[in-house]
Amino acid sequence: MQRIFADFSSFEGTNCYCSTESADRIRRALAGQPLHAFHFIGTGDYHYQTLFWLERVAEPFSLVLFDHHPDDQEGAFGEDLLSCGGWVARARRLPCLQTDVWIRDAADFPALAALPDLPVYLSLDLDVLSPQYARTDWDQGAMTLGEMQTALRALAASRRILGVDLCGGNTPEKGASPEDLALNASTGEALYGIFRDLI
Repeated sequence: MQRIFADFSSFEGTNCYCSTESADRIRRALAGQPLHAFHFIGTGDYHYQTLFWLERVAEPFSLVLFDHHPDDQEGAFGEDLLSCGGWVARARRLPCLQTDVWIRDAADFPALAALPDLPVYLSLDLDVLSPQYARTDWDQGAMTLGEMQTALRALAASRRILGVDLCGGNTPEKGASPEDLALNASTGEALYGIFRDLI
């Protein structure tokens, strides 16, 4: 599975909320990129980009979300703005999405074994991890990197993985230190390594 860097933070109208025009611009930019890949999509402010990948799935599937936040809130500004906190609510309207599972900590792992026998799209947010393993600009969970890797390996061994995306972290503009950036990069590489050899 190849890696793709799909960071559109330089586009206007995309930080935390995404306007209809900007969403269409991102969709066009992604059109030539493969769904079956490991997509690095920037900080959690852009997690809504997952929706654009899910829109391209043309068969029944499950969504598995590793995230400290549910991202399923109804939009505060109606349908015109897609948000990093509401994209899951939009995704649930997609005709091919059959079920979604939110993993916050190791106590939620049994839900993975109960998934239907369908291919899976994985969306990973670094904020599910303890600050020992990632540094983000959102409040974080307590999952260890080892716990996350174990769960993801088991899932990759039992289900066909349609695609994966990873968001989270921080930026120097928001106070991230070089050490923070290095830690996040190392964790991102460790997670990508689980899927690197998937065909």
